Amino acid sequence: MKEISNIIKAYDAAHSLGIKTALATVVKVEGSSYRQPGARMLVTDEGLLTGAISGGCLEGDALRKALLCINQQQNKLITYDTNNEDDVEFGVQLGCNGIVHILFEYIDETKQDNPISLLKKLEEELSDAVLVTIYSLKRNQEQIGTSLFYREGVTICNNNTAFQLLPDAETVLKNHISLIKQVSIEEQNHEALIEYISPSLQLVIAGAGNDIQPVVKAASLIGWDVVVGDGRATHALPQRFPDAKQVFLAKPDELIAQIKINVSTCFVLMTHNYKYDLALLKMLLETEVPYIGILGPKTKLNRMFDDLQQEGIIINDAQLDRIYGPIGLDIGAETSEEIAISVVAEIKAVISGKTGASLKFKTQKIHDTTIVIQ
Repeated sequence: MKEISNIIKAYDAAHSLGIKTALATVVKVEGSSYRQPGARMLVTDEGLLTGAISGGCLEGDALRKALLCINQQQNKLITYDTNNEDDVEFGVQLGCNGIVHILFEYIDETKQDNPISLLKKLEEELSDAVLVTIYSLKRNQEQIGTSLFYREGVTICNNNTAFQLLPDAETVLKNHISLIKQVSIEEQNHEALIEYISPSLQLVIAGAGNDIQPVVKAASLIGWDVVVGDGRATHALPQRFPDAKQVFLAKPDELIAQIKINVSTCFVLMTHNYKYDLALLKMLLETEVPYIGILGPKTKLNRMFDDLQQEGIIINDAQLDRIYGPIGLDIGAETSEEIAISVVAEIKAVISGKTGASLKFKTQKIHDTTIVIQ
């Protein structure tokens, strides 16, 4: 979501100055690629790039294609074959051994539901959604582009063909897995990237000590919405955490009351105040929070479990699976900055369903392959 947010900001800035833009989207990958379907980049007619569609190897040529798209005011599909060793620019120097299909869409600000308008819908709520982008691998055919936005209870569509894909969008939203579907338009073969987009993760940090500052920086760097809460008026100050979205001076129950908690909310308890952390843990057990990280040694965590048990609260296996203590990945972290990296990395791994192990030992592809269905 951070990339999309940056694209929206860049578009608004360009639009206010009358600068024309195009949106480049990776719609399909065959083999290996640095970026996967759904990666986006905004290009202005002055050559400003926001976002990325590769590791930097394709952006130069993509800029030229985007400028052509803007000048002609016409969507275009470009295919880059990095398997071709005879292509000095995109072959042996890239080494990805894959085929990347990129759709370039001219952004017509006069059209109400243009691609950027649909992207903006993603920021209206902290919940998941689906975008549908229709394209043809035959470059001489019409490239329809980003056509449908779907969120439970909200459907926005600028193309009748895309509307026919609404049942598929509902399935993608339910299963949280993007897919590519082949569709026929006027007896011509097209494909549709039906893309699941999760909301920005909301990280709530209980604690406002100096060791929290690098955690806020690290989390905000990757686009998470960071909320800081603490009961100390001397610590819970917005100027101490400029990268945080909100800073609350609050008791545990007050902090919970001010947060809209859902499956995209994670908590870390780092107040260095045992009673504050214990009170929060007690309340969080009854929520759907997927990650509850607790700073401190295992003895502290076991003490918390014992104290809760004395209150008649028995932690079941499902609740226990969501509690992480001591907090963070085992990377030998000691300083507050190192611990921040360890904590943020562990949360990212948990939310992504990964283990946090070294990629050196991974025998499968790094990225999951987008499913293609007939």
